[in-house]
Amino acid sequence: MRKNLLSLCLSLSLLGAVPAVVYAAQNDVNTAPAISSQALHRLSWTPLVTPVTQDVTLGTASATLNQGDIQGAVAAYALPADRGSLEITVSSIATGKTVYAPNVLVLDEQMRPAAFYPSSYFPYQQPGIVSSDRLEGTLKLTPALGQRQIFLLIYTTRQDLAETTQMVNPAKAFAAGVGNAIPDIPDPIARHTPTGRLSLKVIAEQKSGNVMIGQIFSSSTSAAAAPVVVGSTTPATAVPASAKPGEPMLDDSETYFNDAIKKAVKAGNVDKALKLLNEAERLGSKTARSTFIDSVKH
Repeated sequence: MRKNLLSLCLSLSLLGAVPAVVYAAQNDVNTAPAISSQALHRLSWTPLVTPVTQDVTLGTASATLNQGDIQGAVAAYALPADRGSLEITVSSIATGKTVYAPNVLVLDEQMRPAAFYPSSYFPYQQPGIVSSDRLEGTLKLTPALGQRQIFLLIYTTRQDLAETTQMVNPAKAFAAGVGNAIPDIPDPIARHTPTGRLSLKVIAEQKSGNVMIGQIFSSSTSAAAAPVVVGSTTPATAVPASAKPGEPMLDDSETYFNDAIKKAVKAGNVDKALKLLNEAERLGSKTARSTFIDSVKH
């Protein structure tokens, strides 16, 4: 299980030609609501191992992220990035006359925005023999080499909550399914809500997807990850050299942080271990990163 956890050690990646649609999808990130890196790191990211079908009910007790235009419950997932391309089908199941309108933000291993899918990407699908009314769309992603995980954030917005979805009357759907004449009856309208039911189906395949997630990294640049500000039209800049500590950390402090990182990983609290790693390196630690990586591997 630990081998599937977050690793911040990125190896040199070699990337071939990328279709033009990849860049178009990445540019769409600028239209997403702004999310601070602190807010992203505070979320609890549920790890998924492919192939998997994950059902979740977003309720009043679910995690929320009320920043910018985002409102209501959110779902956050960590997906493996070292098993080939990923095909992810996101379905939001209508309940009665309500439905959750999903938006999906994809982030690379360093939690930098890589692709954005607004609610319009998930159109209404009528019910079938074994399926319900739903909003549904499929993402085809190819993680860049050298990553262990990428991240999927699902949320809804104030604009979505002000809109509705016209569904198909169940009697019409049944009549169409069995070949009978379709009755002339009104179709129900589903209002959009800040909570709902989601279903994710994730499979890995060797074929390349149509959106590349991540960049060409090298070991010399991976440590200087830029802060995440989703929706900003100004390119993020790396931390200036002057902000780095000039002196190495004292041995006692190195031991303290390394022991704390080991305990956090052992307890399965990777978010805490990641925060300890960042703080230790900010203070000049030279061993915290290797301690984190070794703890995850073993």
